[in-house]
Amino acid sequence: MHEERRDESGRYVQVDRRTLLRGTALVAGGVLLGGMTGIPTADEASASAKPKVYTRADWGARNPKNKIEVLAKAPTHIVVHHTATANVSDTSTSHAAALSRAIQRHHMDNHGWSDTGQQITISRGGHVMEGRDQTLRAIGAGHHVVGAHTANHNSHAIGIENEGTYASAAPPAALLASLVDTCSWLCLVYRLNPDKAIVGHRDYNTTGCPGDKLYSLLPTLRSDVKAKLREQLSHLSEIAGTELTLEDLPTYPAVPEAERAAAFYHGPTLGERDTSR
Repeated sequence: MHEERRDESGRYVQVDRRTLLRGTALVAGGVLLGGMTGIPTADEASASAKPKVYTRADWGARNPKNKIEVLAKAPTHIVVHHTATANVSDTSTSHAAALSRAIQRHHMDNHGWSDTGQQITISRGGHVMEGRDQTLRAIGAGHHVVGAHTANHNSHAIGIENEGTYASAAPPAALLASLVDTCSWLCLVYRLNPDKAIVGHRDYNTTGCPGDKLYSLLPTLRSDVKAKLREQLSHLSEIAGTELTLEDLPTYPAVPEAERAAAFYHGPTLGERDTSR
């Protein structure tokens, strides 16, 4: 595949697209996987794998009450939640936007938090919404917005709220597909190994969240995310001119068994070790 670019004299010349992309990555000098230069930055990786995410402006978010804390480091885990709300049949984008507004209103007005607690919300229609302020910007930079969704683990975990209650009902296919796309995007940007990084809320706190049914699907989610990552890494290998594999993703420690619990309710979101709300 070729693309036309102007040379120094102003004439149009054909440039091999693979060479062009590889050159762009080298100029960026970024590091994504394996600590090797010439590999796309977090922002470039995000652009290559990012699903459609509706911004806060798209769904009509309020401004946060306080400045949102952003850490100049990547999270180590992705926490899967369910909203513990009704399993509605409305799969429209307008409903997803209304859900995001309702969650923000509940978190800010009823809990007194600075903003929406989670970084990402996925509706039953599979619409992916930006949650807490600055989330998309932080992901693009490889940084972490500190949320309020998993008590004592908000400084290192990014939270995804999935609309519905999944104690016995299974999430709809559209939601699960978007969850796979979202998790693979985050794993690629943040260099996370799905086998260790993707956990449920109950893995950290005493809660039934994300429901027995959705929790039982986490092994399948991890497997599907790995398959998606292989496709994305193959694409990035062409850009970087270097073969990238899942082995290039570092492995973070798993959740200690002592912290697992399963008494059903939506669960703790803030703890004594959390510095933001």
